[in-house]
Amino acid sequence: MTTTTTTTEEHDERETHVTGATVWLTGLPSAGKTTIANELAGRLRGEGRRAEVLDGDEIREFLSAGLGFSREDRHLNVQRIGFVAELLASNGVTVLVPVIAPYADSREAVRGRHRSEGTPYLEVHVATPVEVCSERDVKGLYAKQAAGEISGLTGVDDPYEAPESPDLRIESHTQTVRESAEALYALLTERGLA
Repeated sequence: MTTTTTTTEEHDERETHVTGATVWLTGLPSAGKTTIANELAGRLRGEGRRAEVLDGDEIREFLSAGLGFSREDRHLNVQRIGFVAELLASNGVTVLVPVIAPYADSREAVRGRHRSEGTPYLEVHVATPVEVCSERDVKGLYAKQAAGEISGLTGVDDPYEAPESPDLRIESHTQTVRESAEALYALLTERGLA
């Protein structure tokens, strides 16, 4: 029979828990949410941190296929993403979620789930004006809506309820991507999450 001895140092190393968090970036289509999230994720990974970006378009394709854009479907989509984010964050991952999430009650439900699980959650409003988003029109949605090819575009002919008291408001049209990501990194640092 062999006996395994564990040193105090090895034990302490195993007990060290890295705090994860969910950072939800909400804003209009083409506001810069995903670009900022990817910039920050790259920095965190470069520092050896575990970081994941839950891109709204990818999640819709793989986790929420079949859902439409009714208020109920949008709410369900946000709740599914929030569940995955909380699961990752509770396991030490910094989860960046660049998802429109147009309704305040949907976002609050995600925050409530995180709160009940004791998982840090930050809401960031990427507050780019609709005129700037329309000029950027990364996916061509504003042009399609203007041409009558689509309807229900958030912030144009479908509601967007901007956060009243986000943890951070980023005006991406007045600063570079790097400056926006730096502001978000500063928030994480201030909250002891970076």
